[in-house]
Amino acid sequence: LIETMRREGYELSISRPRVLFRNDANGQRLEPMEEVQVDVDEEYSGVVVEKMGLRKAEMTDMRPSGGGKTRITMHCPSRGLIGYHGEFLTDTRGTGIMNRSFLGYVPYKGVIEGRRNGVLVSNGAGKAVAYALMNLEERGEIFIEHNTPVYEGMIIGEHSRDNDLDVNPLRAKQLTNIRAAGKDDAVKLKNPRILTLEQAIAYIADDELVEVTPRSIRLRKRYLDVNLRKKALRDAAAN
Repeated sequence: LIETMRREGYELSISRPRVLFRNDANGQRLEPMEEVQVDVDEEYSGVVVEKMGLRKAEMTDMRPSGGGKTRITMHCPSRGLIGYHGEFLTDTRGTGIMNRSFLGYVPYKGVIEGRRNGVLVSNGAGKAVAYALMNLEERGEIFIEHNTPVYEGMIIGEHSRDNDLDVNPLRAKQLTNIRAAGKDDAVKLKNPRILTLEQAIAYIADDELVEVTPRSIRLRKRYLDVNLRKKALRDAAAN
C-alpha cells in the first residue's frame, strides 16, 4: 500500500509498527502469536534459529525436507516478525521460503531487544558535504551520499554508541590555497548504507519516523527541533 501511494505521488510519514495487545479476564496482558514455517538450506538453519530465538520464537519442529533443505516450524510473537522477512532473505542468500499463520493470543513473552545503537542526526539544513561526511564516518555508519539534501532532525547515519548524536553534515573544509582545494576534491567516502522501505520501517525507534516521498525514503526524528527532543525525553523519564 505504501509503495502504491508513493508511486501515485503521495508523501507520508510512517511510525514504528505496533501490534494490538489484549487483556484477559484476569487482567493479564496478551499478544498475538504466529506459527512460522521456513524451508532453508541446511547451512543456513543455524543462523535462522538463532535470529528467531532473539525474537522470542520457540521451535516446535525441525526436520529434513529433501534436496539439502531443512523445514523448521516455530511459534513467534507477531511483533518479533516485524521487519524480519528482509533479514531472513539476506541470511539465506535469497533461497529461504517463509510461511506465516495466525495462532491466537498468548501471554506476553517479554521485551524483544531492538536496535542497540543510537543515530546520527543532522543539526542543520542544506546539502551534505563530502568533507563533513568523511569525518562523521569515524562516529558511525553513514546513510547518505555527498550532496544529499538534509534538514534539521533528519537521521543521516547510525552512531557507533548507544546514544543519539547531533552532527553537522554541512561543514566544508576551510580552503587556504588552490592546492588545498584540489585535495578536498579527492575525498573518498565509504559506500553509504541505503535502507529499503521495509528495512527503514523495521529500523526506526518509537521517537522516529520514516518519511516516504515519490523520490526518496528518509529517516527523521519525530521532533525535528533538538530542544523539543530533549523535552520529550525528560517527560518520558518523568512518567
